[in-house]
Amino acid sequence: MSAEPAATPSWLSPDPTAWASGGGGPTDNASVPAEESLAPRQLPLLVNPWDIVLCTSGTLIACENALVVLVIWQNPALRAPMFLLIGSLALADLLAGLGLVLHFTCAYLLQSDSAQLLTVGLVVASFSASVFSLLAITIDRYLSLYYALTYNSERTAAFTYTMLVLLWGLSLCLGLLPVTGVNCLAEEATCSVVRPLTKNNVAVLSVSFLLLFGLMLQLYVQICKIVMRHAHQIALQHHFLASSPHYVTTRKGVSTLAIILGTFAACWMPFTVYSLIADYTYPPLYTYATLVPATYNSVINPVIYAFRNQEIQKALWLVCCGCVPASVAQRARTPSDV
Repeated sequence: MSAEPAATPSWLSPDPTAWASGGGGPTDNASVPAEESLAPRQLPLLVNPWDIVLCTSGTLIACENALVVLVIWQNPALRAPMFLLIGSLALADLLAGLGLVLHFTCAYLLQSDSAQLLTVGLVVASFSASVFSLLAITIDRYLSLYYALTYNSERTAAFTYTMLVLLWGLSLCLGLLPVTGVNCLAEEATCSVVRPLTKNNVAVLSVSFLLLFGLMLQLYVQICKIVMRHAHQIALQHHFLASSPHYVTTRKGVSTLAIILGTFAACWMPFTVYSLIADYTYPPLYTYATLVPATYNSVINPVIYAFRNQEIQKALWLVCCGCVPASVAQRARTPSDV
């Protein structure tokens, strides 16, 4: 009879029933006979409701971003660097959604450590690519404003392709770490709040996120300064600063940037901070409560970056009903679309 422990469906705790009791650490059942201890513990091991929430989020993420990827892929007009970066973001979120669904399926059907490592690696690589794509979009927007007259060139396309290769290559490396041995399956004490990722692995991911967030914050501050300076110059020419339509729309654009950055921070910051201070002994409830909002960022991304874009709106209308409403076709692009 093999002494190897059976794989557990929960990817956040070695104890699959911990979600029901709120405990996160191992329990001592030495004084209880095996027949009496095993049977009751298998009763609540039907489906973790938090895993159902994650699977549902993954399904919504996959469907929503698949639509964006399909529209950009089929429309030859959407080949500009900006749309390539939006497509990269949608593809990363699509793979993240599929990763959540596959993990749920493999965990409760296969219950294999190998499948667990592959699906967790896919989720890590996909969410990493999503965050890196957000940074690339921010860089693209900053450069398009800073070099407004010369940015749209072949050099811009080459720079965009370089960013895409780097972000996907780095994301792939991060996703392969659990598969190549950087995991805690052999030593449970090294586990982080997300099993089978190690504490050091999650710490690196969390610190990297904080650095990327700081860089995005700095770039968005510079974008706001550039946009406001341009709006101020134009408004002074019309001698009506407060009532200038361009000034009003520019203020909307700055508000949009604040919403973008605020949404990103609200979704990812709780899980990032919690991952740095907690380990596998903490109750899984806390991990789920911070991880689920992080997945919502991939639900919101298409709304912010794709569905608000005029060209993508036209393509969506053509795909859905074969026509473009006049309100969409004639809407002028404003600074609030930044």
